Amino acid sequence: MNRRTFTKSTLLATSAFSLPKFSIAQPGKTKKINVAVVGVGGMGGYALNEAASENLVAMCDVDDARAANAYKKYPNVAKFKDFRVMLDKMGKDIDAVSISTPDHTHFAAAMAAMERGKHVFVQKPLAHNIWQVRTLRKAAQHYKVITQMGNQGHTFPGMRRIKEWVDADVVGDVREVITWTNRPNPPWFVPPSSFPPVTGSVPNTLDWDLWQGPVKHKDYSADYVPVKWRGWWNYGCGSLGDIGCHTFDAPFWVLGLGSPTTVEIDRKDPPGKGFIPMGSVVTYKFPSRGKKPPVTLKWFEKGYEVPKPKRWQKDKDLPSGGGMYMEGTKETLYHSGMRPNSPMITPGKRFMEMKSKLVKIPKLPSVGNGPIQEWYRAIKGDGPMPGSNFDYAAPLTEMVLLGAIAQRTGKNIQWDSKQMKIKGMPELDSLIKEPTNNGWQYGENLW
Repeated sequence: MNRRTFTKSTLLATSAFSLPKFSIAQPGKTKKINVAVVGVGGMGGYALNEAASENLVAMCDVDDARAANAYKKYPNVAKFKDFRVMLDKMGKDIDAVSISTPDHTHFAAAMAAMERGKHVFVQKPLAHNIWQVRTLRKAAQHYKVITQMGNQGHTFPGMRRIKEWVDADVVGDVREVITWTNRPNPPWFVPPSSFPPVTGSVPNTLDWDLWQGPVKHKDYSADYVPVKWRGWWNYGCGSLGDIGCHTFDAPFWVLGLGSPTTVEIDRKDPPGKGFIPMGSVVTYKFPSRGKKPPVTLKWFEKGYEVPKPKRWQKDKDLPSGGGMYMEGTKETLYHSGMRPNSPMITPGKRFMEMKSKLVKIPKLPSVGNGPIQEWYRAIKGDGPMPGSNFDYAAPLTEMVLLGAIAQRTGKNIQWDSKQMKIKGMPELDSLIKEPTNNGWQYGENLW
């Protein structure tokens, strides 16, 4: 795909529906967006910083202690504990909602906003189960809003270099992709001292019922909050949910992987107790796509040895923090870390030899200033549809969540994407569409 084709396809995607109007005024380069931020601790701080270019009109967080710094920084901005109340009271004054809550509340917050015609930004992973990610995709199309998922690497120049090189056939046919991470690790993934975890009194700054929201309610434990929830299947999606949307992004986009047919699991400890494995290998198998061959993608977590590329320097170790490489019939394409900061072709002497050839490949349009600014530009009509809009982010997250189901159950999966079913295992239907508490149901009308 050359620059002209890339630009044309992006604009066509944008024009699939007309850009929505602001709730208060028409879009335009001088109009600022009225932004509400849900979840202002952790990654919510990033969302608040990005909102400085617009009008921050509301903040919402269930934990006053975690939100204290944000509330002190913006004393005159309206504050809420329940995003449903915020949207009911201030809906007419909000154009867009940025969501940085734990995984299990992404769906409810995004749906509540989209039902009211608000544009939404959601941190990765897009949602907590497969039915939810597919429903969010339907909702974005139905309510005609601009959406974006927060996998920052999708806006990186390195992401475009990878696609340019693959599209120019520098790498050749790719049949194998290897990805790895140093997760699970502290402070996000810490097994409790006992199962079930030790319970305690709810801090007076925290609304524990609202924090749990749509999922099965459990007694409060410091082993859940503020940051350890990722390790518990009731609230998080494990290491895959934390990092998979980043590290899978390049191969998923560039190779057009689509939906896997099988997902296989090798985990260190037996499933159960509601907690993630403290290390696993997940193997995805994708069928051929047109002229592209089948692909096997492997995900290695902490504690497993990652195989080196065939063309790797013999005396050089792979970085322990994480990375990705594609084995092509012509070259190996590699990047270190969870995101494609500085991709290389067959690192070492071969990459130096290739540089003069690589610089001549036509460049794809760049995306400046990260995913939230890309989202803002699209809302204003000043840029194309964001690259990680829900049409793209939903199937990417679905891939991640299929791996999480394999980790959670310890079972290999045969996936029927069309029927949204795991073949021969009806007992796993409740993980594809999880039970939801009364008052938190959304999206049934879209099916």
